[in-house]
Amino acid sequence: MNKFTYIGNELEVFSAASVWKRYVHRHLTPYLGCEVLEVGAGLGSTTRVFCRGHHRRWVCLEPDGDLLSQVQRSIDQGELPSCCITRLGATSDLDDTEVFDTLLYTDVLEHIEDDHAELAHAARFVRPGGYIVVLCPAHNWLFSPFDRAIGHYRRYDRPMYTALTPPGFEVILLRYLDTVGLMASISNRLFLRQSMPTPAQIRFWDRVMVPASKLIDPILSYNFGKSILGVWRKRTEP
Repeated sequence: MNKFTYIGNELEVFSAASVWKRYVHRHLTPYLGCEVLEVGAGLGSTTRVFCRGHHRRWVCLEPDGDLLSQVQRSIDQGELPSCCITRLGATSDLDDTEVFDTLLYTDVLEHIEDDHAELAHAARFVRPGGYIVVLCPAHNWLFSPFDRAIGHYRRYDRPMYTALTPPGFEVILLRYLDTVGLMASISNRLFLRQSMPTPAQIRFWDRVMVPASKLIDPILSYNFGKSILGVWRKRTEP
C-alpha cells in the first residue's frame, strides 16, 4: 500500500463543529450496529461523537498514517472508547473474511474518484441486514473553489445516491440536511467564492445556522440542505 497524505485542512477547520455532528448522529443512530467500520476516520472527531462506547468493535480505517496516529493517541489517552481500533489503509486493504453491521462514510465518498466501485467493493464487508451509511456535500451546482481545494470530485443529489446502490442492497433513507447552511453555501457560490471558511464562520454556522436547520429541516420534509444522508440496507435473502 502506497503512503497516502490527505489534501486540505478542512478536517481541522470542521473538527469543532460539534452541534452539526450531534445533529447528523441523531439521524443515523438506528443504523449504527454492534460492529462498525468507519471509512476515512480522519482525526477521529466524528468518532468522538458517533461512537458511544457500547459497540463491540468500531474500526477507524484511515489511509493517512499521520492522521491515524492521532486517532490512536486519542484511544490510548482514553479520549475515545476502548472498543475503537485503528486500521491503516482503505477498504481494498481489508481481509475478505471481515464483516460489519455498518459501514460509515462521513464526508469521504466525494474524495474517491470511482465512488461506484468503492461501494460495490465495500458491500462485501456488510452482514445481511446490515447498513452502508453515507453523508456527503449536496448539489453539484454548488461545487466551489472550496470543493476543488480539498480534493472533492463531486457533490451529490438523490438520483446520484440511488445510482450508487450496490447489488443486493436497497435504499431505505435519503434526506437532505441543513437548509440554512444551503442558503449560506449559495451565497458563497455566488458572491464570496471562498476556498476555505474561517474558524469564525464555522462557529457561526455550527452554533447558529445548524440549530435553525434542526427546526426547519423536518418542516420542509428534509427536501433541502447542503448535505445529503443516505442509508442502504443489505437484503437478507440470497
